[in-house]
Amino acid sequence: MDESRATPKAVIFSAILHIGIVGFLFLAVLPCSSYVSVFDALHLPAWMNPITCNPPLNLQGPIIEATLLGPTGSPPPKPVKARPVPHTVPPPPSVPPPTPTPEKPVVKQLPPPPEHPDVVDQEKVVEDAALKALDAKRVQEEKQRQRQSELDAQAAKKKEEDKKKLDALFARMDQASARTRQLDSKARQARQQMEDLKNAQDNAQPDLPRADQLQKGTNSPTSDLSSEYAAAIQNAVTPNWLRPDNMPSVPCQVHIVQSPGGEVMSATVDSSCPYDDAGRRSVENAVLRTKTLPYKGFESVFQRHLTFIFRPQ
Repeated sequence: MDESRATPKAVIFSAILHIGIVGFLFLAVLPCSSYVSVFDALHLPAWMNPITCNPPLNLQGPIIEATLLGPTGSPPPKPVKARPVPHTVPPPPSVPPPTPTPEKPVVKQLPPPPEHPDVVDQEKVVEDAALKALDAKRVQEEKQRQRQSELDAQAAKKKEEDKKKLDALFARMDQASARTRQLDSKARQARQQMEDLKNAQDNAQPDLPRADQLQKGTNSPTSDLSSEYAAAIQNAVTPNWLRPDNMPSVPCQVHIVQSPGGEVMSATVDSSCPYDDAGRRSVENAVLRTKTLPYKGFESVFQRHLTFIFRPQ
């Protein structure tokens, strides 16, 4: 029941819509002047017209007549014969204007291309371009070589200046080192003189043999077996001793522990030894490197705990 009522309404709405579209299209194709005429006929005010027409341009000056020439020009008008008017002065005979002859446009023809192009000219152009490129490359390479030579010269100059600075620095260091060695030598001489003065006071002890000579039993005034044993130990230890720098030529007591047969077990420098740490270690190492002290022939004076007076030689 509802569908039967809705169908006529849809048809009516569709018809109204199509009529509206047709009316809109009709109004769209009307010229602007038609709208203005309708509003003027109905005596309606201009502000109610939604469409504003632009009036044609009126340019001042005389009217220019022109005749189109060429294929786009229209044919000239046909001459019209004037009818004689009675009781009037006959007009002069009408002379038809001359029919202008349309001028044909002049078309310039290009020269035909050569049948055989000049290959030699093309090769010459290519060769000239290659030569120009080669010349430009040579100029660029020359500039690069000049720049590189300038950089090399600057680097060589800087290197020479650095070398001079280093040489001057080394010269100052050599002078300082020589000055230091000179001062050390003077200090050693002063210490040696002090030690010589100290050794001159032997506290009523018998004269000691010179340190630069190997000791023998005959050097002692008593010339007993103990003195010979001490001299033999001195002669055995001295070849194994490495004398450090600034070593004073004064004796030093060393406590040695040995086994029967003379094998060295330990060596300790006495606290009264006037050497520094390096000198003390050198004496202890010399005794330890000896390994075996003289034993045969000195059995009667052998001591397991021996106090040995080392004398630098």
